[in-house]
Amino acid sequence: MSRVLVMANETIGGRPLIAKIQELKDADPDLSVVMCVPRTNPRHGNIIYDEATFQAAQVRVDLARGFLREMGIDAIGEVGDPDPYTAAMDAIREWRPDRVIVSTKPATVSGWLRRDLVERITEASGLPVDHVVVDVDAEGLPFKITLVVANRTASSPQLLNRLRQMHEEDSSRLFIIVVPQEGGHGQHFLAARGRLGQTLDVLRREGLLAAGMVGDPDPYTATMQAIQFFRVNDVIVSTLGAERSGWMRADLVERVKRASNVPVEHVVAPEEVPA
Repeated sequence: MSRVLVMANETIGGRPLIAKIQELKDADPDLSVVMCVPRTNPRHGNIIYDEATFQAAQVRVDLARGFLREMGIDAIGEVGDPDPYTAAMDAIREWRPDRVIVSTKPATVSGWLRRDLVERITEASGLPVDHVVVDVDAEGLPFKITLVVANRTASSPQLLNRLRQMHEEDSSRLFIIVVPQEGGHGQHFLAARGRLGQTLDVLRREGLLAAGMVGDPDPYTATMQAIQFFRVNDVIVSTLGAERSGWMRADLVERVKRASNVPVEHVVAPEEVPA
């Protein structure tokens, strides 16, 4: 059985990369894949939460693994060092792959290529290194991604039923759940993580491809960071009714509509769901 290490970030779901992995799988049915995604910092927000940047990279890993497994390809993954060369060499030492795939954007916009990443990995590792270029801006991704932003209504029947309906219409759609924490203390993170876990458990049991993260305490910042990270096709914001929702009083839905340039849907739940 051979093993391939895939280094990718924004291009992780691109068609040329998926095609290359499938090509190797066809040549070796026992192929195993290790996905490594270096974590990056968002441009939105005054404070960078280390946990949030790690989670964002983990979401990429989780979604890629789920998508590949739907294709019958065994995949595991990890979040790497922010420096892609260090991340690659760490993963090579840990997983001992037989070859490496480095997936980047085109040379005109790729920071990895400006740092000669492919050549440096080839020279340092002695392994065969395939370079796959994915022009995500021009080609898009082979699936749609829906960003779901919710907190107290994250596992409400109204939101879950809407996501089930979308899955029935398009079973390849990926769902990214972001639960903004309600403050900057540990108990706020734990409460948000509990709500996130409840929602993911339900969706995954029902066969939806879903991953998620706890977001910035400011729901607008959490939403815009996620849009930057994940190249989403649409957004669902779930809140309580206007008389009970701080997000509604802060005009969250309209602000996201104006800033995101993607369709934004608002799902209202009458009651919150305990964490």
